[in-house]
Order: sequence, then C-alpha cells, then structure tokens
Amino acid sequence: MDEGTVVFTTPKGIQATAPVQIIGTYNTEDGTWLWGWDHPSVPPPLAEHARRLLAYGQDHNIARLTTRKLTCAQEDCWKLTALACLLCEAQGGYRGPAGTAMVFMTFGKVKLSKATA
Repeated sequence: MDEGTVVFTTPKGIQATAPVQIIGTYNTEDGTWLWGWDHPSVPPPLAEHARRLLAYGQDHNIARLTTRKLTCAQEDCWKLTALACLLCEAQGGYRGPAGTAMVFMTFGKVKLSKATA
C-alpha cells in the first residue's frame, strides 16, 4: 500500500506491476463491507476510485454507495468493485487477504518486466 501498486510474479520470473486503488474491505467474520473512502487504514491517494463511487451515489441517491459500512455477501463486494472498474475505467479488479478481511481493489495499466534477483 505504501507504493500504491500491486505486483505479481510468475514462476518464470516475469513481474506484472499495476497501480491500485482500494475500493473497500470485507470482514469475513461479520459479513460487513467498509468503503475505502472512509476507511481508517486506506491512505487518501488510494481511495480516489472509492470516492468517485461515493460521488456517483450522492448524485444518483444510491444508499449502497453512500453508506460507510454495509452488511452484505462477499459476492456483493465483487459487484461494487466491478462498478468501480466501469466508472473509473480501471483495467480490472482484485481481491487480496489481510487477516480476517478481504481487500477489494481496482488496478490500472499493467507493466510487465523481468523480476530482479
């Protein structure tokens, strides 16, 4: 999160690096979603896409996009992430573990390189 990127490395040493935005987190213990636009662990520069969804929700009176914390199924988190991809023109979405939470994010243009030793 410090660098604002996600990096994947293949077994053959190819790295895929992309800028990320944190859309929100899903607490697997209580089934709640917390938006990145008001998440205490998300640095403001990484919450831009989440803030765009907040603004869209405010403009269109969509409570699901303007309510800080939601009770939902994990599948709903994918739908919110997909909406962020669409509205923010991201390349795709990704989910990564963080303890008992799942972090949902969008990612931008992917750059491929050979991993350094």
